Amino acid sequence: MGFAGAMAVAMVLEGLLGWPNSLVARIGHPVTWLGRLIDALDARWNREKAAPSIRRAAGVAAALVVLGLAAGLGWLLQSLISPWDRVVLPGILAMPFIASRSLYEHVVAVARPLEAGDIASARSAVAMIVGRDPARLDETGIARTALESLAENASDGIVAPVFWGALFGLPGIIGYKAVNTLDSMIGHRTARYEAFGWASARIDDVANAVPARLTGLLFALISARPGNAFACMFRDARKHRSINAGWPEAAMAGGLAVRLCGPRFYDGELADEPWLNEGARDPNAADITEGLRLYIRAMASITALLVLLAFV
Repeated sequence: MGFAGAMAVAMVLEGLLGWPNSLVARIGHPVTWLGRLIDALDARWNREKAAPSIRRAAGVAAALVVLGLAAGLGWLLQSLISPWDRVVLPGILAMPFIASRSLYEHVVAVARPLEAGDIASARSAVAMIVGRDPARLDETGIARTALESLAENASDGIVAPVFWGALFGLPGIIGYKAVNTLDSMIGHRTARYEAFGWASARIDDVANAVPARLTGLLFALISARPGNAFACMFRDARKHRSINAGWPEAAMAGGLAVRLCGPRFYDGELADEPWLNEGARDPNAADITEGLRLYIRAMASITALLVLLAFV
């Protein structure tokens, strides 16, 4: 945990500043740079006429190339930093790979119009953070979707990169972000990516296994209903289609005393997903606000824990 102080600096800076839009307009964002590399490998190596075994091997190679380059860049940057500065400069360099502020802003953008009764604007905002069809979502569906996204992305957008960064420094946090970007871009069970994205999806599952459970435990521990949150998490987390996302989502559902997940539409088809905290009421706009308060407490707790670890 020698890099915990650097991760604390990254958390504070990202929470205060984020990645300014002016910077995005000029140079983009490190995640978009990773995305361009993944797109290039996808276009060149994922050949539709190739046999599935060949495409799977190509996907393994693509995942290793992206992960190796990302972690290697992190190692190079870390090796160039003075051994006397293991906190401030590494924290600044790690900041872009954490998404606490942007996640908060995206979910707030859903909550505000929903509270005002502007369903159309709330649907447009929720479409920015999920892949399902927003046109079919009513107020309850929008609130449920926002809370699920908040819980899942708290894990893979903040806790997971900080976890790997605290363990291994810049190679850990940049390498993790490469894994997560690979999964989000090509780790899908579609005709094009079933074989090519297989390795990326499996690596992401492994990388998120511990952080997802830590996120669920944190949500449950600091929620207004810890007993209910723990019970829901240990009962329902494994029902989720994702082996990792169910932990923070179930803890969020129990902590807010609402039901999440359940049937939903993907690409016009109904997916009969199980409920998390079945039997509880459906969420509304006020529950998104309560979920955001829980999220803020969780981010503050993580930062405090990192500071504590830095001094141990």
